[in-house]
Amino acid sequence: MVVIISVLVLVFLVCRYALGMEDGTIPDSDITASSAWSDSTEAKHGRLSTGEGDGAWCPAGPVFPSGSEYLQVDLRKLHFLSLVGTQGRHADGLGREFARSYRLRYSRDGRHWITWKDRWGQEVVSGNENTYDVVLKDLGPPIIARMVRFYPLADRVMSVCLRVELYGCVWKDGLKAYTAPVGHVMDLSDTPVYLNDSIYDGSKEAGVMFGGLGQLCDGVLGGNDFMESKELRVWPGYDYVGWNRETLGQPTVDIEFHFEKTRVFHTMQVHSNHRHTQHVRVFNEVVCEFKASLLSPWAEPALSLQVPLSDLHDPSSRTISLPLGGRPAQILRCRFSFSDRWLLISEISFYSSMNTHTPDLSQQTAPPVSWTAGLPMAKDDSSNTAILIGCLVGIILLLLAVIAVILWRQYWKKLLGKAQGSLSSDELRVHLSVPSDNVVINNTNTHTYSSRYQRIHTFPDDRDREGEYQEPSTVLRPREQPHYGEASGAGGSVPHYAEADIISLQGVSGNNTYAIPALSATPTDCPPLPELPRERLLFKEKLGEGQFGEVHLCEIENPQDLANLEFPFNVRKGRPLLVAVKILRPDASKNARNDFLKEVKILSRLKDPNIIRLLGVCVSSDPLCMVTEYMESGDLNQYLSHRVLLDKTGPSHNTPTISYPALISMASQIASGMKFLSSLNFVHRDLATRNCLVGGERGEGEDRGGERQIKIADFGMSRNLYAGDYYRIQGRAVLPIRWMAWECILMGKFTTASDVWAFGVTLWEMLSVCQEQPYSHMTDEQVIDNAGEFFRDQGRQVYLSRPAVCPQGLYELMLSCWNRDCKLRPSFAYIHSFLTEDAMNMV
Repeated sequence: MVVIISVLVLVFLVCRYALGMEDGTIPDSDITASSAWSDSTEAKHGRLSTGEGDGAWCPAGPVFPSGSEYLQVDLRKLHFLSLVGTQGRHADGLGREFARSYRLRYSRDGRHWITWKDRWGQEVVSGNENTYDVVLKDLGPPIIARMVRFYPLADRVMSVCLRVELYGCVWKDGLKAYTAPVGHVMDLSDTPVYLNDSIYDGSKEAGVMFGGLGQLCDGVLGGNDFMESKELRVWPGYDYVGWNRETLGQPTVDIEFHFEKTRVFHTMQVHSNHRHTQHVRVFNEVVCEFKASLLSPWAEPALSLQVPLSDLHDPSSRTISLPLGGRPAQILRCRFSFSDRWLLISEISFYSSMNTHTPDLSQQTAPPVSWTAGLPMAKDDSSNTAILIGCLVGIILLLLAVIAVILWRQYWKKLLGKAQGSLSSDELRVHLSVPSDNVVINNTNTHTYSSRYQRIHTFPDDRDREGEYQEPSTVLRPREQPHYGEASGAGGSVPHYAEADIISLQGVSGNNTYAIPALSATPTDCPPLPELPRERLLFKEKLGEGQFGEVHLCEIENPQDLANLEFPFNVRKGRPLLVAVKILRPDASKNARNDFLKEVKILSRLKDPNIIRLLGVCVSSDPLCMVTEYMESGDLNQYLSHRVLLDKTGPSHNTPTISYPALISMASQIASGMKFLSSLNFVHRDLATRNCLVGGERGEGEDRGGERQIKIADFGMSRNLYAGDYYRIQGRAVLPIRWMAWECILMGKFTTASDVWAFGVTLWEMLSVCQEQPYSHMTDEQVIDNAGEFFRDQGRQVYLSRPAVCPQGLYELMLSCWNRDCKLRPSFAYIHSFLTEDAMNMV
């Protein structure tokens, strides 16, 4: 598969994935150590934010003065590492060991180990100040490695323990080393400009760097003025590696690139400076040679590329794209010809693909490529063959797709034909509806379905029931949406909407579909959101990811300084503001980008005390981001699952509690937020405790079961923590079926009334203090079958049982939310009123 490596994109958030120490993706067998106190403190317990064993990895020997004890993580393949996290041993308050500093060493082959240094040559990394906080450190420069070792340090004899996490992504480029001449020093107006590769991690001998990687692949692109740098406190020329023609003593700069495996090379991109007034120009020719392996001869002929210099008077730095003609190799050697006295290069990256076999390059006779005016004038035969094969494969795949569609349509035509026959209920099976892009928002008094949903079989004795199930021709006929009534929760009649007026899109953070009638975009009712500076977003952790993007927890320090934030915060001065940042993948399609901007438009209108607010955006450049509130105490599911209900016997020892009035207050806030959404005819589709966030600062009043502010969010689906709450259908859709009304499961019909059903399940979760999943005794398939029993309405459907602490009157409210007839379910206005006025008196 062809991959494009854009290292600059990797450095910015995209390449900051937690690699698996905390969530267990990295197995125990890949975590080793020099020693351990005991079996309960061995290496496998050194996982960030976990408390297995005795709470951490603890070396047996002292780390002072030698500092030779280490915790090692083997990632099994090369990774680009941009961040590390460390933590001490807390062990529920029993642990008191942590490392105030540490060193990092890394290896790409398991034999040669390199000590990491920051951009100023410092080896020691500052660590933890207590046993429980996670300290994240950006790696500047980043590390490209397979294995990493953490060496805890101390300034005296003391016990230390460590838990760690690595953040980054797979290094798909495959480059493991480059060899190049050592950079030179430019004397400019009595100011020395050091153009050396200051972060190169290989060896240097006789004026040549070899066996390592450095600034030519660190993701930092130099600016127009090579004297200036994007880094602070560095010397002039830092962003470039530069060579002087006279000092080098030859007309070319020769750079050799060594890759892990043989690859097929399509393009090389070189970012070069062109400050011609100071005798710095881009190269005018490149000659590249290709080699199958270390012991193979260089393939003939070499590839010669002429670089046009049409804008000689423009002093801007530039990225030059050079076609490599699909030549396979494991080693490349490229000779860059001087155009002037100096050649300065900041970054080199490759557009390449993995090669499944090792060709004999010595037998290839590809003609040279002449490159003029920025376009290849000729290509070698192997490139044409690859294109022909690609076209043939594409045609075959297209034919297979057409055949699959035909067979699929015949299959469903056959099923629908059977549905009209005389079959008993026992012979019929319920089919799960797969959501399409069409979301039905309508009055609960009538029923309109998207023709793009799978349709449940029509039962002979139910064909005329409530007018719900029609012949396929009727379902496929375009229909206008009816008026909204009181059952929608809007509190009265509102204008009807045609299907064309409905905005439906998949949210960035999951497959959750927003659905809201299209609103006018006049300047008065849709003011532009503020553009927030990206550099103010400090990464804390990755919350989750969805089909189109990711959600990150970030901090904004001194938010009061940002006068253009959407609304004032009641954050104490000096305290950072927690925010959730939804980031669209840089490779997202045009449709996904449009949907992202639509989602911004929709969320910008949702301004309610119990709805997470959109604070601002970062859309001036890629990747597109939206910044929303995040609550200090996390999501409601996690908040409640760590508590017990406060009863008359008083709080149990060291166990946080929650009171019944506090639960009802929280539920009332959720109902209030949903009342606001329903007033806009906004269908949430994924209401659950995991999608409600809890305000208030940790440690203040929690054990007394105090009240907390609740706000409804929408990114629970994106979190790996809740993957078990979603059911995947044939790899195409992910649905929270245990919270979904029967009509959603069977027909894909989502309305305010189906959100009411989900609220009933959410209320059940809260009264159960989130100790179990809804219908925990059922498999996913049994939950789907139970939806079929609601449809048949023959008394065999199963309801969630009443929680032990739930008063009967409140349970009856839940049952009304799960009424088979969606017209008879209560509105959110009624639910809010009930919880505010009646439920508080039920004990």
